[in-house]
Amino acid sequence: MSADIQDKRARFEQLQESLATRQSTTHFAHAGVSIIAFMLIGGAAGKLFHDSLRTPLLAWGASLLALGLLVYGFISYRKGRAVLGEELRKYEAMLALRRELHLDNPAALLPR
Repeated sequence: MSADIQDKRARFEQLQESLATRQSTTHFAHAGVSIIAFMLIGGAAGKLFHDSLRTPLLAWGASLLALGLLVYGFISYRKGRAVLGEELRKYEAMLALRRELHLDNPAALLPR
């Protein structure tokens, strides 16, 4: 019985440590920043296309950069969603272990 509790406590600590750093937040931040940069650079490229009689090379370069940022933002968002799903599963497992180990009950933690 004691070995089972030690295994559960070790698993609980492992889950707690893995959830200490949230990778989904990083992916969502990358997605947000790249989408904002896409809108800024895309708008600048559109303005270059609109104002020029002959299309400058800078407009094409800015368009390609904006498209690359849009693709990167989409990929980062998809990665963030996948990692968030895994983090939520780990969090549910950690909550179940908390209930099994009676960590939410202060009376159970007192020495007997």
